[in-house]
Amino acid sequence: MSKVQSDEESVEASFQSFVETLTDSETYQEFTAATRALENDSEATALLEEYREKQQRMQRDGYDQSLLSELRELKSEMADNETIQRHTDAQEALVELLQETNDAISKQIGREFAQSTGGGCC
Repeated sequence: MSKVQSDEESVEASFQSFVETLTDSETYQEFTAATRALENDSEATALLEEYREKQQRMQRDGYDQSLLSELRELKSEMADNETIQRHTDAQEALVELLQETNDAISKQIGREFAQSTGGGCC
């Protein structure tokens, strides 16, 4: 077995251990539970879908005062919805954990680990 292959296998094993640790974390577990709760809450999902549709309409059709008022009202309803807020809070906590992980890896390797290069496909 070559040194490169051995190093790659070691990195893969460490990565798998990291993934298991992450998915076992309380933060990740809360996020998955909040996601399941959101998926099973028809009122919350309907609110989110209606908000997205109106946002897309606003982007597509341009500024419309009545549509803006509807968006504000929906945003207020979403803020009052416990399921949506639980999911939002859990998502923010997971993003924070992943950012801290990225920062720790970046510090260890001496360069930005998960740096966005912008753009995207096509």
